[in-house]
Amino acid sequence: MNEKPAAAVLTLSDQGAAGLREDTSGPAIRERLADLGIAVNSHAIQSDDPDTIEAQLREWVAAGLDLIVTTGGTGFGPRDNTPEATRRVIERDAPGLAELIRAEGLRKTPMAALSRGICGIAGRTLIVNLPGSERAVRENMDALAPVLPHALQLIAGDTEH
Repeated sequence: MNEKPAAAVLTLSDQGAAGLREDTSGPAIRERLADLGIAVNSHAIQSDDPDTIEAQLREWVAAGLDLIVTTGGTGFGPRDNTPEATRRVIERDAPGLAELIRAEGLRKTPMAALSRGICGIAGRTLIVNLPGSERAVRENMDALAPVLPHALQLIAGDTEH
């Protein structure tokens, strides 16, 4: 991949979408992606409605983004719909990334076992679900940092090693 990868960040929070809660996770993701040399072209905050999540993911995949990182909606709550909406969009699973995220999280807290986030590929776009807490996002992005640039190169078709 010759140019900077392009990404989008999607924060899923009913309260955040209503302006009742400040989004700290989305900015943390954008900061970490910038550190990795990944340009964040788009970001949004929206409710946990699965159809709305799916529509936004599909729009960004169609726009040709290399990476979409979601935050929020991955737990056991009745409105935690991010994995189901993501599953409707991806064509290929990337279970190793989700396993890496959970394994690293479990080093810090047993609550990481409650994350249902998934990772997968739609077209040439990698979609990664992260939890909604800023601390978890920072820890998860640190876990992904060593492999994320190479994963994006592979998805883009650069398979020469």
